[in-house]
Amino acid sequence: MSSMENRSVRLPRLAFVVRIVFALFLFGTGIMTMGFGLNGYPVDQTPDEVGQFMIALQATGYLIFWVGLFKAIAGGLMFFPRTAPLAILMSLPYAFNILLYVTFFAHQYLAVGLPDFGACAFLLYCYFDWYRPIFAAPTTGATPGSWEDANAV
Repeated sequence: MSSMENRSVRLPRLAFVVRIVFALFLFGTGIMTMGFGLNGYPVDQTPDEVGQFMIALQATGYLIFWVGLFKAIAGGLMFFPRTAPLAILMSLPYAFNILLYVTFFAHQYLAVGLPDFGACAFLLYCYFDWYRPIFAAPTTGATPGSWEDANAV
């Protein structure tokens, strides 16, 4: 039995709904973030700590446009079942970063950050069979055409 036959999605109906909603969120906020990278952040005349942080990011030349592009690509890939496992892995660093950001810095955005990370963690659980080969032990036998082959010089 090949490893492709063992791959399934846990809780497929719920995973589908969460995947589509998360894809819409990533794609939409990715486009919005690219806009911030091009036009700057909309902050008040007297910004709070979060606004000051965003101004500091913009002043340092932080790669906001490219972060937004990466989010939009991950969100776009998540719409398709075949590329969803890759897109979920691509979105994990972003979701973890947002979790840390809202936990330690911008508490007023917990209502967005926690479900964002929760959706990514849930999808990782649902698609874990797709990632199982990453954690598999190495095979002991030589593969055909490898340097360990009996006909190798």
